[in-house]
Amino acid sequence: RLGGWVRPDFARSLRGYEAFEVTDEGVRVCESLRTAHERTEEVGRTLASMRDEGLIVGWRDELYPVVESFDEEPYLLMERACAPYFGLKAYGVHVCAYVVGEDGTKRMWVARRSETKQTSPGKLDHLVAGGQPFDLTPLENVIKECEEEAGIPKHLAERARPAGAVSYEYLVTESDVHWGGATGLKRDCLFVYDLQLPESFVPENKDGEVQEFMLWPVERVAETVLNTEDFKLNCNLVIIDFLVRHGYITPENCDGYLELVSGLRSGDLR
Repeated sequence: RLGGWVRPDFARSLRGYEAFEVTDEGVRVCESLRTAHERTEEVGRTLASMRDEGLIVGWRDELYPVVESFDEEPYLLMERACAPYFGLKAYGVHVCAYVVGEDGTKRMWVARRSETKQTSPGKLDHLVAGGQPFDLTPLENVIKECEEEAGIPKHLAERARPAGAVSYEYLVTESDVHWGGATGLKRDCLFVYDLQLPESFVPENKDGEVQEFMLWPVERVAETVLNTEDFKLNCNLVIIDFLVRHGYITPENCDGYLELVSGLRSGDLR
């Protein structure tokens, strides 16, 4: 089975570790590890050693499933920070939170990430977004992240409506400043949710990962995506998807409309 894609230089760094078998054809987990639990434990110890040696950066202490599609049983669980090094598929949730005025105009909540974040510090972000843990459903994760990141109570977070998904593949190099020093292939699939909030609601960050919240007209959000690099990279895709779904981007006002829409799902959407 194919789990991911590994750069040749990283593959060479895996030689000598008993958890992996490295050949000219590729890298695989040692066949003597028979169960997902055994693979998780042994690979976890190996990756922790590589972290201590400085070969892996950005450690999160969060486990991601190694899968080829979202609904299958994990081959093993692996530290989140290692996903790009191994070119693994990773999943997340992004919530487009907005309010609707009495005149029908929409404004979107925008967050500015803390300068201490490992990835994309200081960049603009969605009100709520996060990686998808292996032991929660996407909606359960949305509810959890809503509380942690914006102080959105459960009775409001439960109003979030699934609105599809976006996917992409992105090669991270040593010169890339967005991903905290990690290198490799990001293969991400993001579950997209829309959440209409009451105008009276004011978000409050609970986990220290946000500097400030701003409520912008959707047109300003669109202009920022179009003309700047202020948003975290993958947020641009989710916002464009929102603009398409809500009729701000149409075949009449956007040359290359179909190419744009298809590009929002350029990765493996499974």
